[in-house]
Amino acid sequence: MVSGGQTEVCVVGGGPGGMMTGLLLARQGISVVVLEKHQDFLRDFRGDTVHPSTFQVLEEIGLVDDFLRIPHTKAPAITMETATGPFTLTDFSRLPSRYPYMAFMPQWDVLDFLATAGRSHPAFTLVQGAEVTGLLKNGATVTGVRYRDAEGEHELTAKLVVAADGRNSVVRAAAGLRSVASRAPMDALWFRLSRAEGEKLPTVRAGKGFLIGCIDRGEYWQVVYMIPKGGYDRVRAAGLDAFRAAVSSIHGMFADRMAKEIQEWDDVKLLDVRIDRLRRWHRPGLVCIGDAAHAMSPAGGVGINLAVQDAVATSRILGPVLRSGRTPTPAELDQVRARRELPMRVVQLIQVHLLSGLYPSASRKGTDKPLVVRLCRRFPVLPRLLAHIIGLGLRPEHVHTGKGASHS
Repeated sequence: MVSGGQTEVCVVGGGPGGMMTGLLLARQGISVVVLEKHQDFLRDFRGDTVHPSTFQVLEEIGLVDDFLRIPHTKAPAITMETATGPFTLTDFSRLPSRYPYMAFMPQWDVLDFLATAGRSHPAFTLVQGAEVTGLLKNGATVTGVRYRDAEGEHELTAKLVVAADGRNSVVRAAAGLRSVASRAPMDALWFRLSRAEGEKLPTVRAGKGFLIGCIDRGEYWQVVYMIPKGGYDRVRAAGLDAFRAAVSSIHGMFADRMAKEIQEWDDVKLLDVRIDRLRRWHRPGLVCIGDAAHAMSPAGGVGINLAVQDAVATSRILGPVLRSGRTPTPAELDQVRARRELPMRVVQLIQVHLLSGLYPSASRKGTDKPLVVRLCRRFPVLPRLLAHIIGLGLRPEHVHTGKGASHS
């Protein structure tokens, strides 16, 4: 049995970009349904960083004080250690922002917060356990989605569908939008290790053949160990003991913890890193944002914050059109890409080229003196410039509170 419904905007995907889009449009009185395929947000090893640009957006909509009450740790800089000694890769402390730091906060807390904020607006509806299976179309125009939940199959019609369903976007595929891929330099293995009180480690440690990141979560370290792209099968074939030994050789204090706490491969999660982008972000009746439009590597934790910036631009550009009762034209939909493409492309270029020397690859073991390290040491302004690009973005987005849309 198929049941139907209607809304002005259907947002597919309840990640940071999708939830922020729903919240910002609902604040304008536009009816929004956010469809999230999972029943909850409790999935580990997702993007867990919140940058100054996101704090600024939350301040502009009056939510930042409540948001800052969520437990988190602040990082005024990303520190790195190589064979040449410690150095600062990004320095947020001198940013022109009231929030001169990057915060580490579990993504499920961020999404729960945004969902609660959204529900305070009558125009906002979140449906969890709702998996989108296809698009509704009238000729070439997207007019809604098909989805299934525990009660069966449904159709939801909408003036606009926003695809915010991530790097494996079902909506993007159904719309026939094809991505252009860049060669990601690495894949990532994520796992947890207990943390001793007062224990300090550099955010990143890199050398010949390895790069490891350690995020302080209070009672535990969230650890990411980079491997050559496509190298997971080789790591598995070498065995768990070899993996434990490789990590312990970098941080000796982890040896006992690796033996006790990493008991099987299920304790280690693989992130298949992709860096890609759409040339065209829209079809009539549909626009893609976030990872559905441009998948990022985990370097710098920029994915969540770029998605939020996409959401702000989308709501500011398209909100006034929807409030007027019109369906956005293809030209209006393309304004989202035109606004957000440059900042995304610059970050991807940094990830693919400037930072690539940090990562081990199948063809080389890496270097003790990666290009980004040499440049940061030679040009002290570079860590501040990287902090600005990562923390605030080349084109910061602001919530427009007046009438009409401002694209400046």
